[in-house]
Amino acid sequence: MKIDSHQHFWKYDPIRDTWINQKMKAIQKDFLPKDITNTLNIHEIDGTVVVQADQSENETNFLIELANENEFIKGIVGWVDLQSDDIIDRLAYYSSFKHLKGFRHVIQGESDPLFFDRKSFKNGISALEPHGFTYDILINNKQLSAANHFIKEFPNQKFVLDHIAKPNIQSNIMEPWAKQIRELAKNENVMCKLSGIVTENDWHLWNESDFKPYLDVVFEAFGTKRLMFGSDWPVCILAAAYGQVLEIIENYIKDLSMNEQREIWSENAINFYSLSI
Repeated sequence: MKIDSHQHFWKYDPIRDTWINQKMKAIQKDFLPKDITNTLNIHEIDGTVVVQADQSENETNFLIELANENEFIKGIVGWVDLQSDDIIDRLAYYSSFKHLKGFRHVIQGESDPLFFDRKSFKNGISALEPHGFTYDILINNKQLSAANHFIKEFPNQKFVLDHIAKPNIQSNIMEPWAKQIRELAKNENVMCKLSGIVTENDWHLWNESDFKPYLDVVFEAFGTKRLMFGSDWPVCILAAAYGQVLEIIENYIKDLSMNEQREIWSENAINFYSLSI
């Protein structure tokens, strides 16, 4: 069994989706379930977790509708204003939707270096655990130190780090990313997605061996029980086809035991997101 723990859908809006810049023309269009169904079948993917790409409740509601219409969508990571004064009520409302497993905020896009210290944001994070909601941490490598301090305040909250915190793979820079990843992984309530790495390299000139030093670090730090596969489709197609993204992980873990491979491909995502398979 294989679960893709990280992919997206959107109806492209050039005004709303300004993060999809001119360099990303390949994804300046709609991406909907019909556009990935055949790919999932070819690569024997049994289900996916769809992650927000826009910071609005409209986005969350859009993903809920798609999940209700498409059986392969097993879970949703949506968006809610975690800094809102009515966050308790909003989480209570969203707790009734079976596919909605957690939330994410695009912290990598925040210019405030003290964002993690905001009392309002911490209040929102503290409200997740009573409902069993997870939280996806989307940061770049320069925000890892702040994330480390933040996570320690919430030892019972289920966190997962997206895209291995976006190390500078293209320039082959390991530190201080590697040291900070090892520090973050000491928090046993934190998992890590093997996702988003192809787009941190040169999109047109990359080799599979480029990713090995970075995968070595996260495997050493998190172990096979706290890692999960994610494609980051359709963003990944800027640099690689879905099958190429899958192959990078397949080749890296091919010498692991079948149990360890099963953990990475499906069991960890199922357990973390409480997916019904």
